Amino acid sequence: MTPRPEIIRALGTRDDSVDAMLPDCALPDPLPSNVQGLPSQILSADEIAITDCDPVVLVGELRSKKWSCEKVVRAFLKRAALAQKTTNCITELLWKEAIARAQHLDSLPQPAGPLHGLPISIKEQFGVPGKINNNGFVACCDLNPWNRNLSAGGSSGGEGALVGFRGSPLGLGGDIGGSIRSPAANNGVYGFKPTPFRVGNTGGMGLIVGQEGIIGCIGPLSPTLSGIELFMKAYLDTMPWVKENYLVPIPWRDIQLPKRLKIGIMWSDGIVKPHPPIVRALSEVANALKSADFEVVDWQPKEHDECWKLTSALYYEDGGHRLRQMLKASNEKLLPLTEWLLSQGEVKSRTVEEVWDLKAKRNAYRSMYNQHWLDTRRDDGHPVDAILCPVGPGCAPPHDQARYWNYTSQWNLLEYPAISFPVTQVDTRLDVPEDGYVPLNELDRFNHGLYTTPERG
Repeated sequence: MTPRPEIIRALGTRDDSVDAMLPDCALPDPLPSNVQGLPSQILSADEIAITDCDPVVLVGELRSKKWSCEKVVRAFLKRAALAQKTTNCITELLWKEAIARAQHLDSLPQPAGPLHGLPISIKEQFGVPGKINNNGFVACCDLNPWNRNLSAGGSSGGEGALVGFRGSPLGLGGDIGGSIRSPAANNGVYGFKPTPFRVGNTGGMGLIVGQEGIIGCIGPLSPTLSGIELFMKAYLDTMPWVKENYLVPIPWRDIQLPKRLKIGIMWSDGIVKPHPPIVRALSEVANALKSADFEVVDWQPKEHDECWKLTSALYYEDGGHRLRQMLKASNEKLLPLTEWLLSQGEVKSRTVEEVWDLKAKRNAYRSMYNQHWLDTRRDDGHPVDAILCPVGPGCAPPHDQARYWNYTSQWNLLEYPAISFPVTQVDTRLDVPEDGYVPLNELDRFNHGLYTTPERG
């Protein structure tokens, strides 16, 4: 298959921008599966200190002028270039614009806002003046910096890999089914999906723009929880709903929490059982919560199989027609995982009346689940405050094998905010495969079969 000229140009632009920041870089051949140790071999001590810094602390150093904006942005550009060479996670480094902006900020007598000088990366589909979006078509495979044999997650996998590699202190991703939270989990960082219409996307591009069956959300990824809060507060303090009037006019608020929070833990959704490392991580967090005097109860999933059916149908109400047309226009083939998704029985072209009926079922499911949540107050009048559940049924899977994401898409359909956070890593001494396991269904059988070796744990 011969690449189109614009594809060749796009790849050339990307590679030129990377080479400008990291020329003559001698990398091991072959690359190790875990490339997290490479920055310390290639970057200076100052560059490591800057790029490893907590985003909130980094902003403080920039405001105090301990580090110049230019020095900081050059350090991140260099580490981002290394991330690209090892994980294929970016589409372009905007190094000229970044350095020029940093020099301008350094010339100012006072800091320019709450994120003064902080480099930020964004998912390619978001609009940037003067830049062309391709929404991931003609896309290559993002690799996981912790294990290049495993997926970085999607569809914000580039952001996940870049932030996980510390090539960016703060990234923006999109999430319509887990596309912030899954990459965050796979790469060991934090990822927050707000409720819909909290963060704007004017000028952005999407495959299913205008589709409102499930609303996509924009949110931050960061190496630290404080980085997530830093972005959300800074963004909402600008009152973005004034310019983008479809956003809900709710400012950042510091809320008063109950004296004792009640946390519901969903150990499994009853469809696909999580792998041993996920169960252990849930247990560790549950024990930590109990030690901190949280009330911990079991959360009973309700009709999550129905949610999965609705979600699959709502993503492609046209049966995937637009997707196939766009791929045809760029002379691309369907990737195996996309082809598998489109083959699901719920994915089909629907009439207007059938779409109405589908959304009525969605709304009924939302009402049912809301009542299910409210019913948790029966014992003491206090409902569950938050649900702790897996981000997925396993850790980062091999490429093209992530066939089940209802642990995240469940909350997209319900339009609940959700955050993923790192807890631990696979320990093959503790996380032993379950012998004699009887799968619940074919999806569960497939997922259970993925947990076989340390490389695929």
